[in-house]
Amino acid sequence: MVALIYLGGNPRVAPLTLALSNLVGSYGQEWHILTAAAFVSMVVPLIVFFSLQRYFVRGILAGAIKG
Repeated sequence: MVALIYLGGNPRVAPLTLALSNLVGSYGQEWHILTAAAFVSMVVPLIVFFSLQRYFVRGILAGAIKG
């Protein structure tokens, strides 16, 4: 919702999650298209997480030290 406010409702630059929700409305019975779109929308965040995982763990551990 926040991305839509910042982008001004322009469908050319809509976030991928909005495109996925539009697919649900237009291709509700074609589950193979929805599954492929959901997989594509999950690939980029997973790649970023696994490539930067050591920094996430380092940040969590740094915040957990008491003293």
